Amino acid sequence: MTEQEYQELSQRAQPDQTDFVKGPNGSGLERTNGRSAEWVSRQQTDSPTAQVEDEHAHEYDIAGGGREAGTTQAKRKAKPRTKKDRIALLYEQGITNVMEIARRLDARPSYVAQVLQNAGLLTGYFDLYTTTSREQNVYSQYFRNVLSFKTLESARESVRKIDELYNQFEQRGDRAGQHQAMLVALTGKNRARWIGKQAEAEVFGEWLARH
Repeated sequence: MTEQEYQELSQRAQPDQTDFVKGPNGSGLERTNGRSAEWVSRQQTDSPTAQVEDEHAHEYDIAGGGREAGTTQAKRKAKPRTKKDRIALLYEQGITNVMEIARRLDARPSYVAQVLQNAGLLTGYFDLYTTTSREQNVYSQYFRNVLSFKTLESARESVRKIDELYNQFEQRGDRAGQHQAMLVALTGKNRARWIGKQAEAEVFGEWLARH
């Protein structure tokens, strides 16, 4: 075999310099200058164009693919808060004066105080609407769940319990205890009166008139 015949045979045995192979994802990758498909894939991935495309894809994942979640979060933030939420927010932002919060939100100070107490943000505040189950002083435990005016009968039963406690404190000479009994009766009278339960309010009022 001559040298020329050997070279021709060798050239025919070499693979085509420009052919296509299947990549891992099934897409075609062009073999360039006999380089491997792996090299071509790596060069395509490392190219500036590919990097820009990757950055755009990442941005889409955040602002596009995650667009629904982001939009939902934005809507949640933009959604008007309830008055209770706004009260707590103002307090947490440093506005701790009940009257000031009430003024800003056009709310009753007693309502603001109740919201803050229920949220665990305020202690030591008491007014007409503070539940009797919340201890105001050492006598509060005696009157826990005593106050009731749902019906005329429940108002009478409430006054009976108040009167019994009042008499016990009187026998001991405990003026503070007697005062607490009268305060509970007055609270019952006013609460009942201001929700339209006049008959129930009179039950408490009659007891107070006798003491």
